[in-house]
Amino acid sequence: MIIDKELSLKKLTAFTGRKGTLLLIIMDGMGIGKKDGSNAFHMAKTPNLDRLMQTDFSIQLKAHGKSVGLPSDDDMGNSEVGHNALGAGRIFSQGAKLVKQAVESGELFQGEVWQRLVDRCIKKDSIMHFIGLLSDGNVHSHIDNLLSLIREAADLNVKNVCVHILLDGRDVGARTSLSYISKLEVLLQEVNTSKGFNYRIASGGGRMTTTMDRYFSDWSIVQRGWDAHVRGKGRQFSSAKEAVTTFYSEDNSINDQYLPPFVINQEGSPVGKIQDGDSVVFFNFRGDRAIQISMAFEEEDFEGFDRVSRPDILYAGMMQYDGDKKIPADYLVSPPSIDHILGHYLCAEKVVSFAVSETQKFGHVTYFWNGNNSGYIDETLENYIEITSDRIQFDQIPEMKAYEITEKTIELLKSGKYRFGRLNFANGDMVGHTGNMEAAVRACEVVDECVGRLVEEVSSLDGITIITSDHGNSDVMYRLKDGEKEVVTSHTLNKVPFIIVDHNYNYEYRLADIDEPGLSNVAATICNILGYEKPEDYDSSLIDVVDH
Repeated sequence: MIIDKELSLKKLTAFTGRKGTLLLIIMDGMGIGKKDGSNAFHMAKTPNLDRLMQTDFSIQLKAHGKSVGLPSDDDMGNSEVGHNALGAGRIFSQGAKLVKQAVESGELFQGEVWQRLVDRCIKKDSIMHFIGLLSDGNVHSHIDNLLSLIREAADLNVKNVCVHILLDGRDVGARTSLSYISKLEVLLQEVNTSKGFNYRIASGGGRMTTTMDRYFSDWSIVQRGWDAHVRGKGRQFSSAKEAVTTFYSEDNSINDQYLPPFVINQEGSPVGKIQDGDSVVFFNFRGDRAIQISMAFEEEDFEGFDRVSRPDILYAGMMQYDGDKKIPADYLVSPPSIDHILGHYLCAEKVVSFAVSETQKFGHVTYFWNGNNSGYIDETLENYIEITSDRIQFDQIPEMKAYEITEKTIELLKSGKYRFGRLNFANGDMVGHTGNMEAAVRACEVVDECVGRLVEEVSSLDGITIITSDHGNSDVMYRLKDGEKEVVTSHTLNKVPFIIVDHNYNYEYRLADIDEPGLSNVAATICNILGYEKPEDYDSSLIDVVDH
């Protein structure tokens, strides 16, 4: 990639950084919550972080709501928007906000893609299909957007609609899918009764078993969704409610996110397979878990799994999920345009860097960090390293790949090649999502152990470590409801830690006085610690360099 000369940074005169690497550690899903038994991070034995969070260079950052470009401060942060903010240095309106605005203003329905989707169904008397996550978590999707799409389709005289529902249990309560199914079915029944149309739920499954894989970690998840949505193959039920209640009765501990795929069947046949002539909308706005199913629908030379056949359909995403690769080709709302990211500036300054994580968060320290763009900015200056995640429910091995990430990072640090490095420990988030308190405690303890090792290594090499998180999760594992513990598997609204560890600190800088600091302030801080002034349009640095 050719770097714009205008992206060069001015060097600081008062502070030029350290000889060693600046290492950014992102402890995914580890926020600052109440100091009680509901907080796995608090309950864990974390001597390293306990000590570091008591130092003078430890503060807390906002990582949710408007501080990361979401519609309101009632919206939980997530890894996508968190890494966007960390890597971009400013706040951009995110998919949740952009889609909400486009739906409420009617702009979405005036778009050429929406009109083509509708016209195809009317002219061919075919089915409009909606696939996506059915919840109001507002991380990947929102049920209100889906309901608006359905209402508009009905008003435009689309007579046949099928909804393929992916059940959440992750960004919302662990067993809440029936409430969302009921809300959807009320609208479908209203349309059918008032207009004599045929609107129904056709298939579904839990988000971690069906359709919504990410980072190409397990194509079988996408294949199960394809088989259910397109081929009508899966366990058969007369309704979505019957499917969910049956799965609940068969496994008292199962969470919505892990429910098997299912197909709605009437009179011996699936009610809504995706077939030639149909229109299909994937209504998630977040990209990571939407890319692979989009590829399955669009690619001629597809290698993910055996599709058996690919129907001739018009496919559109709620947004374009990968701008570099143009996935999908058609979309309803333009994604945020994130420009002048930190990586562009560092490559312009010939800063050699690395990014390390396991599969589950690899795209976050690369794709999302780089403003939703795939691949390297400059392959001669960057080294992206993915450590393959286990294909297993993560509470079974809460250590995940933290130890391997740590060993690889130490190897990179010792090489002496790198001025800047970033890594993500997925444990606090991925294990927190399982709702397993004991495993989440262990996950936080492992991260603490690894952080301790890395801080020691960086310091021995005359480097600086920054420790932070992208959002909360393991900091709230349950809440009390009517005196009973209700498992919480979602992200939180809590602030996250931010720590600078500089063992050779000699009063060259101090913490800045910023009202409501957030994740978007980190990029400017990285610039300063590397010895550069921040770009003019970046949010303020968390430090002030002292000119002695």
